Amino acid sequence: MNFVSEALNLSRFSTERLEERGILKRAFVKHPFFGDIIEAFRIDKKFGIYEEGTVVVKSSNGLKVFRGFPKIKRILYLESGLKKHFGMKKIALEEKMNGYNVRIVKIGERIYAITRRGLICPYTTEKAREKIPADFFDEFPDYMLCCEAIGNASPYVPDYYGIDGLEFFLFDIREGKTNRPMSVSERKEIAERYGIKMVEILLETSPENINDIKKVVEDLNKREREGIVFKELEMLLPPLKYTTSFSNCSDLSYAFKNFEEYGRDFLLARIVREAFQAFEFQDSINIEERYYRLGRAILSSTIESIKKVWEGKEVTEEIRLKFSDEDVLELFKMHLKLVGVNLKELERKRKGEKIEVKFERTMRATTDKIRSLLEGNPW
Repeated sequence: MNFVSEALNLSRFSTERLEERGILKRAFVKHPFFGDIIEAFRIDKKFGIYEEGTVVVKSSNGLKVFRGFPKIKRILYLESGLKKHFGMKKIALEEKMNGYNVRIVKIGERIYAITRRGLICPYTTEKAREKIPADFFDEFPDYMLCCEAIGNASPYVPDYYGIDGLEFFLFDIREGKTNRPMSVSERKEIAERYGIKMVEILLETSPENINDIKKVVEDLNKREREGIVFKELEMLLPPLKYTTSFSNCSDLSYAFKNFEEYGRDFLLARIVREAFQAFEFQDSINIEERYYRLGRAILSSTIESIKKVWEGKEVTEEIRLKFSDEDVLELFKMHLKLVGVNLKELERKRKGEKIEVKFERTMRATTDKIRSLLEGNPW
């Protein structure tokens, strides 16, 4: 624990208090696959200047701090929100892709992947070592590649893009210890130089060009994409994010299917987002169609779950993952226990050089709640 105190410039007493309060937690499962890491802890809740997901690592080549990814504020009304935040500065409209947030870093001699909560994930690390060029870190050893991990072999988020396996799309490059971001142009140049896939920059414009911005939103919605992150080109101001109607309804459909797994704030926020967007875009949308889509997203998936339990089944979801190494598969199952996720292995088979595994996750809280209500118990 002394190394955490040293890395974060805290007293030993303060560090111990963080652990006692459940803010400082273990970041990985010890295993030879993580051979460069002697010990690692994560900050599970924002503390002082350190974001949730900040990781402190004692490694074979010294101490490393990787700051958590800063939370991006959301706007609901584009025309006033963009002008108020960015003024007249030029901004990039960057596609907000629907995957899971990963910081790819170098510790010791190898690449590692850290999830948003600060967990060093063996599955994602295996894929990062296969996909990310290690020579980037020869030039920038103390930086983090902030990527969206996307594909049909994602353990955390369904695939909306038809991507086979797992791919990484770069959206930021940040210094690990300070969280200082590179500019949009620097990131584009580095991504091109090292052959790293990058999220698409849809438009560079000014906040006053609201009609052009709305057209980008409408196009994304037609293509069933998640939304936009607005970034000032020099990254001197914090970004803002905005989601499409498709994303709002898609989230609601999934969340209401598993309604007892999600907080009411999660559900309400997406309904309110949809209302603000419908109001701002009322001149170019069919409002009756929006009413129908929102109602269907809520009711259809909930009824589907009720029907499953009525038939004596459980509310579940299946996940198919592909591993290159059986040791990493077993380590990933240990990792899931650390995270507190219960996945049941249903099937394992080898396909060429890969091991394909089918897991099932039971939505226990939703299943139990529906069963209780169907038995006549009060809400």
